[in-house]
Amino acid sequence: MASAAATAPATPSTGARRRIPPWVWALPPVAVLGLVFLYPLALVVQQSFHPDTGGTSAQAYGDVFASTAFREALGTTVWLAAGSTAGCLVLGFVLALVIAFVPFPGGKAVARFIDVFLSFPSFLITLALLFLYGSVGVANGLWTDATGAAEGPFQFLTTPWGVLLAEITYFTPFVMRPLLAAFSGIETAQLEVASSLGARPARIVRQVILPEALPALAAGGSLVLVLCLNEFGIVLFTGAKGVTTLPMLVYSKAILESDYPGACVVAVVNVLISVGLYGLYRVVSRRAGA
Repeated sequence: MASAAATAPATPSTGARRRIPPWVWALPPVAVLGLVFLYPLALVVQQSFHPDTGGTSAQAYGDVFASTAFREALGTTVWLAAGSTAGCLVLGFVLALVIAFVPFPGGKAVARFIDVFLSFPSFLITLALLFLYGSVGVANGLWTDATGAAEGPFQFLTTPWGVLLAEITYFTPFVMRPLLAAFSGIETAQLEVASSLGARPARIVRQVILPEALPALAAGGSLVLVLCLNEFGIVLFTGAKGVTTLPMLVYSKAILESDYPGACVVAVVNVLISVGLYGLYRVVSRRAGA
């Protein structure tokens, strides 16, 4: 007997449902980013074009760029950031070499401590240096107790060199961490072969280790440079006289002078420099294959 069953219309299965467009999933993080970062940044830029007298004007930019305080702060920021980055690259490379290739008791513990050190706030390191080398620190106290002098010889922390020392001390592990990761990928056999062929340690470092470390040096150095450009806590806590960086100038104009348009102008310049350096780093690293 012929089947009289009617064919029912096909219903869409669960797997055939319309998929949510990918851009929908991007909306929540973009909204959070816009609310937390982009919106406050837009307010800073807007305030830089609104002088206290009212209206919209670029007068604040002209006043700030023409001021001696801004030019000096810009120069101080650049040379401190460049000097700190150079010091961190040299010191970080040497220390990472020792930890990675020179066996000594506690080497693994030191490498793990670097990860912990990265979580320390910058002002904590500055306070430690003040405790050791400050005007009433341990070193000066031992000197005055031994010689009877009115004050100790260690007064460099309140100078630009003190800021430089504090920044190198704090930011060197930011260079060491990527270097240690890069060194862990170097085959020990390469070093043994180079050594068996008569290469001295300096040549092994120059021709075998350094080429492998260049991308890590670029990554760590660029990070340190950007962080030093925006560092505020170290300069503030050292109490260095006459050392005014761009972040310190923002603080001075906003808190001490109540010049909010001027403070916003300096902040915008600081952000543009940081973003520009990051963009330059991305271009260079892409061409270098890092």
